[in-house]
Amino acid sequence: MPPTNPDRRRALTDAAIALLASSGVHGLTHRTAERAAGLPTGTASNYFRNREALLVAAAERVVELHLADMDAAAGRLTGEPDLVELLTDSLLGAATVLRDRYLAIFELRLEAVRRPELNRALEGLQAVATVFTAGHHAQLGLAIPPERVPGLIALYGGALFTLVTAPAGTVTREGVERIVRAMVPAPPPVAGGGGRAG
Repeated sequence: MPPTNPDRRRALTDAAIALLASSGVHGLTHRTAERAAGLPTGTASNYFRNREALLVAAAERVVELHLADMDAAAGRLTGEPDLVELLTDSLLGAATVLRDRYLAIFELRLEAVRRPELNRALEGLQAVATVFTAGHHAQLGLAIPPERVPGLIALYGGALFTLVTAPAGTVTREGVERIVRAMVPAPPPVAGGGGRAG
């Protein structure tokens, strides 16, 4: 029967994320994850049958953390939500405070090109994130048709890559907001307001 200590499993996956960010995919092994998590030799192989299983678990942990962050951000909202502000906050946090997490996911996505099992796992996680995001937008009352969500996620992912891989300390809120405003079309003008007199 596989071990069921969730704290140890979480410690290993969090260590894996940190290692992916600092050393790349080749720096992550069962042994390095154990050392980084402060756990005895052999612990990781009890939870993850091979290195690919450890990589998949790290990806699942990144998605779990991201979805929890989205929920927490929604819980802090007051008044009518603004998509530009929401995306700016999300991208800024990802590129600064959570930079390691997203460096890790980019390492995983590149590795998945050569690993079909990891690729399938990441595709499944992407599908979950798409459904979750569409539901989140509906819950917040954002006027985004569900069919536009995959495109918005793709644009978000491109912006995320650009910002996360920029030199540390160079990302500013103003720069992020400019990117977001290019991603999100401006709302149509209110009829009868602001038009030029003929």
